[in-house]
Amino acid sequence: MVKRKRNEVVFPNAAGIDVGGSSHFVAVPADAATDSVREFGAMTGDLQAMADWLLSCGVDVVALESTGVYWIPVFEVLEQRGLTVWLVDARQLKYVPGRKSDVQDCQWLQTLMSFGLLRAAWRPAGEVCVVRAIARQREVLLAEQASWVQRMQKTLIEMNIQLTEVLSDIMGMTGQAIIRAIVAGERAPKALAKLRHRRVKASEEDVLKALTGNWRDEHLFVLGQALSMYDDLARHLAQCDAKLDALLDERGRAKIDIGKPPRAGSLARTEFGVRQAMANWAGVDLTRINGLGVTSVMKLLSEIGPDLRRFETVKHFCSWLGLSPGTKISGGKVLACATKRSANRARQTFKMAAMALSHSDSALGGYYRRLCSRMDKPRANTAVAHKLARMFYFMLTRGEEFVDRGQQNYEEQQLQRSIAALKRRATALGFELNPKSAMLSNANANANGLVT
Repeated sequence: MVKRKRNEVVFPNAAGIDVGGSSHFVAVPADAATDSVREFGAMTGDLQAMADWLLSCGVDVVALESTGVYWIPVFEVLEQRGLTVWLVDARQLKYVPGRKSDVQDCQWLQTLMSFGLLRAAWRPAGEVCVVRAIARQREVLLAEQASWVQRMQKTLIEMNIQLTEVLSDIMGMTGQAIIRAIVAGERAPKALAKLRHRRVKASEEDVLKALTGNWRDEHLFVLGQALSMYDDLARHLAQCDAKLDALLDERGRAKIDIGKPPRAGSLARTEFGVRQAMANWAGVDLTRINGLGVTSVMKLLSEIGPDLRRFETVKHFCSWLGLSPGTKISGGKVLACATKRSANRARQTFKMAAMALSHSDSALGGYYRRLCSRMDKPRANTAVAHKLARMFYFMLTRGEEFVDRGQQNYEEQQLQRSIAALKRRATALGFELNPKSAMLSNANANANGLVT
């Protein structure tokens, strides 16, 4: 590690920008301009003038304070003009001395940046940001659609139409057919009960009882409005899906064969197409990792992208996710080792994927259940999410293929490790273990010297 002097200037041509809602304060080195601090407006023309002034002052690196969403236009304009922009967390300026003001903030940003005392937040490449914006919009639409489904369910209960008692999903094939018939004007319970699909577990008689209620006009009006909003959101979701497919096809031009498409219905073929497009973009098929399905991989690639060169090691990557255990040590004693709280979307995706392994018969499923037997489930979930993040990192950086050896192989390995640990402990205490032959055969103890 190269040591630098205390007062050594790392970025002599650095500038600092304090971002605001209606104006931005910019500070450049004192010898770069007569007025080293200037205020610019928030309009696009003002941002272009800001970039012109920074370039005329010889600035090449800009420290930009992250404030709400106001920094995004400034970041994009300066980046398009060829400047290197560092997005800096405002908390790094919390304890600087002096009176708090916009002018002081931009000057401190410029000073700390020139000495290399600031850390830049990670922002993925532009092509990833495009996919991320569409993917996040899709999540918002899904949440809105789910809220309207809850409103339809509430309205049906107010009319005493107990569809939730006979159907597991009121927006399934049978539920949608019944609701659309009610909105269209059908009121006869027998006619509505005939819309029951043959795979519904509830009998037609039970469905008939559930469809006998009071048809009040105000409830029917609200139900029709909710169904219309649901359909409108479904149309917008289809547009988001088409846009995502086009973006993935554009970014995944290198073809990677992940096998033959399934012979099942159109839904399975569509999922296979999305999986193929994501594999082409990432260079590896990340869905081979147990717990990471098509939806999870889509969210991870849209949030992080396939290029992880910004993270030097897998430890840096897991620390950025907030999945690495913390180390608070004082006086040689570990005070706390819990992971930090984080709203990182990729972190939440890995934790949800870890929860999906609870009933998996894979090696990762066995690992999750073994940890649950030793600690509480939240901690086990975080540990498994950490393991999934490491696999994700190695597949993208090294191009390694994930091979699942199965739960049985994992349990056999754990048994071998337990036997070896018992042998070492017995030897340290001056004893010798002589297990039964059946135990040796179950442990696959061959001529390797694991006789204890």
